[in-house]
Amino acid sequence: MSNDLFGIGTDEKKISKLERKTEWVGDAIPIQNNNEEYLTSNFDLKKLRLLFYIISLTFIIILFRVGYLQMAKGVEYRSAAEENRIRIVEIKAPRGIIYDRDLTVLAYNIPNFSLSITPADFPDEENKKIQIIEKISDILTIDASDLLTQISEIPDYSYESFILADHIPYEQAMLLKIASSDLPGITLDASTFREYINNTLFSHTLGYMGKISPDEMEKHPDYSFDDYIGKSGVELFYEDVLRGTHGKKEIEVDSLGKESKIITESKPEQGKNIILTIDSDIQNTLGQELNALVEKSQTITGAAAAAIDPQNGEVLALVSSPTFDNNSFTAGLTPEQYADIANNPDKPLYNRAIAGEYPSGSTIKPLIALAGLQDGIINEHTSFLSTGGIKIDKWFFPDWKAGGHGQTDVKKAISESVNTFFYLVGGGDENIQGLGVNRIRSYLELFGLNDALGIDIPGEATGFLPTKEWKQEVKNEPWYIGDTYHLSIGQGDILVTPLQVATYTAIVANSGTFYKPHLLKSYSDATNQNVEEIDPTIIRDNFINDYYYKIVQDGLREAVLSGSSSALGDLPFSSAGKTGTAQFGSEGKTHAWFTCFAPFEDPNIAITVVVESGGEGHATALPVAKEGLKKWYEKYK
Repeated sequence: MSNDLFGIGTDEKKISKLERKTEWVGDAIPIQNNNEEYLTSNFDLKKLRLLFYIISLTFIIILFRVGYLQMAKGVEYRSAAEENRIRIVEIKAPRGIIYDRDLTVLAYNIPNFSLSITPADFPDEENKKIQIIEKISDILTIDASDLLTQISEIPDYSYESFILADHIPYEQAMLLKIASSDLPGITLDASTFREYINNTLFSHTLGYMGKISPDEMEKHPDYSFDDYIGKSGVELFYEDVLRGTHGKKEIEVDSLGKESKIITESKPEQGKNIILTIDSDIQNTLGQELNALVEKSQTITGAAAAAIDPQNGEVLALVSSPTFDNNSFTAGLTPEQYADIANNPDKPLYNRAIAGEYPSGSTIKPLIALAGLQDGIINEHTSFLSTGGIKIDKWFFPDWKAGGHGQTDVKKAISESVNTFFYLVGGGDENIQGLGVNRIRSYLELFGLNDALGIDIPGEATGFLPTKEWKQEVKNEPWYIGDTYHLSIGQGDILVTPLQVATYTAIVANSGTFYKPHLLKSYSDATNQNVEEIDPTIIRDNFINDYYYKIVQDGLREAVLSGSSSALGDLPFSSAGKTGTAQFGSEGKTHAWFTCFAPFEDPNIAITVVVESGGEGHATALPVAKEGLKKWYEKYK
């Protein structure tokens, strides 16, 4: 017998017991099935223990896993669960308003409606997706396949919202507002977008806004992917001032992803309002005049104008033609629409006022006169005989007037634009030592040429002043005296911008103070309180003797009284000016220039106009500037 008290006997013993024949007293029940087991199942204790260990181990593993999920991964899962229920929504801040100097609104914000999708809340079932898309496309009257394409490009299961349609008209927005309450993952958002007054006449100056690009996102990591950002002009240059601070709200959403409760909220803060130095009336007048010239002419390819206050460098007008509609850019252009504008041979996006580079023509002559006076080459009474030009070896350098101007001093040379006088001051001859190219270049740089002036919009060009070394390197030619003659009358390789000419005209007008041209007058908070004025910046002064300015100013005044600018003589106020006709290319075409200031005794405005392929300055550019002067006088007399 086994020592195990809970053991079960062997089969042989069971069988032997069954084979015994036992008789009972009384009724007996015979056992019929020999060789069969009639006792309980046979269990081995080792197997029972093994089973116990397996069950226990499994239970421990389950407990450990549950504990791990609760403790180690609990935060992650709770966060995921909360993300299903709790969302952070950005509240876009309104952009600052842009005003002109008279507080006339130039750029402001109007309501905007956009439709967005949150992929994590959008149905997975294809038929439900189709139903929602068809409902939206019916309201927006757009092709459902376009919406499907957009949605297919959006990451699945994202809790970030993606815009499906923007700038939705009010009537459609109201229909979508009603419909979207039952559409999972679809939300109608209300915000603002930019609207420009006089959208073509101010387009180059104000610029425009557009959706932020991936490259811009890298530079502005604090921006959202659906933010709008300044792309050009004032909007770009003063992006940090105009942009507000977005708000945020933490919300609880329902099963459709709709806001059901606001948990916390921080209000957005509008960007600062800015007041420009621009005078809308003068800007409009010059812009309309230039646009009319460009539109009606078969030969004029473009034009530009700049007006500056000589007393502080404030830019009163900055115009480029042809122009473009900056509202269309903010609303959004298709790639094809943008390509049409960008590839237009008339270059409407090109801001000619600050980026256009042209030979200066005779508008440079007042500066050559100042350089000659300051350098001692000439004085107030120096006189040269103009007989129609100068001959050097086989080359002839003409005056514009056949037969010449006769005996000419510096004032007459300016008023009648006598080339011979400036040939001699700049380049000299066998009897007179002129300034020479290096000193001419040095003086012109003092007046802001050959460098950007630093105006507060992007895209400014530097212009160009040639040197002997440049010509040898680029053209593989030596520098001739004829090159100096050409430079002295604003021809040859010299290039200037309209803004540069307006700036040096303002320096001459105020007798020698070089103010940095600027567009920002002041800025304030959203309520137009806490105004901060912008002080003018003086780049340099006292670099030319004051008396020499008086001589040159008198020459410019004589140009109006009896010279090439005499068309200004009938204005009810005094003015001074200089025409310019700048040859370019090999076909003898000319750009038309005119630059002026007024009133002569106490200048408050300087205007420069250039007309591409416009012929002579007095015929094409002067009338435009005259209209600008008349508008100024009408406002400020």
